[in-house]
Amino acid sequence: MVCIAGVLGNKQVSLGPISLLGPLVGIGPLAVESGIFAFLLLVVVSSAVAELHGRSVANRLVQIGFVPLIASILLSIAVLAAPAAPAMEPARRDAFALMMGGTPRIWLGGIVAYGISQTLNVTIFSWLKRNEKGGLLWLRAGISSILSQIVDTLLFVTIAFYGVFPIGSLLAGQMLAKVTLSAVLVPPLIYLVVGIGRRLDRD
Repeated sequence: MVCIAGVLGNKQVSLGPISLLGPLVGIGPLAVESGIFAFLLLVVVSSAVAELHGRSVANRLVQIGFVPLIASILLSIAVLAAPAAPAMEPARRDAFALMMGGTPRIWLGGIVAYGISQTLNVTIFSWLKRNEKGGLLWLRAGISSILSQIVDTLLFVTIAFYGVFPIGSLLAGQMLAKVTLSAVLVPPLIYLVVGIGRRLDRD
């Protein structure tokens, strides 16, 4: 999920009925970069691990995620720097460079946003679990996902694009879309993943 998020993020998708909320709050039709779906799965997995095995194990999982993230960035840089084969179609060569290329600010933004937002998600989820005595799994997962996705958006967009162009409308639209997706998708997914984990442990 960490690696594929950066690739999927090259496409923006319209959120259908959610897009109707955009004009109502003055930010235009809503679209979200597709990498959010991979990151929501990361949120679900880290929350499920915290539910089943505790905060320290979940945080270790987040830390391990830096390995494929940084490795994929370094490999991308190396492959982009290597000369393309003469027989490669120009359109395919240019499309690859467009899709896989990035600036140091974008790569840095992704690393910082991943580490802080995922750690925050585990921290909030675990704190709510302690205070709710293990109940309300759907609510704990939803709240921690919403708050961590807000922080993720603030960090990534600010680090990657501040000073390049006005980011106010982008921040507002991305946050609204991610909060809505977190509220809709995370609660049912957390029950599915926790259920699978418990079944695997029982087996």
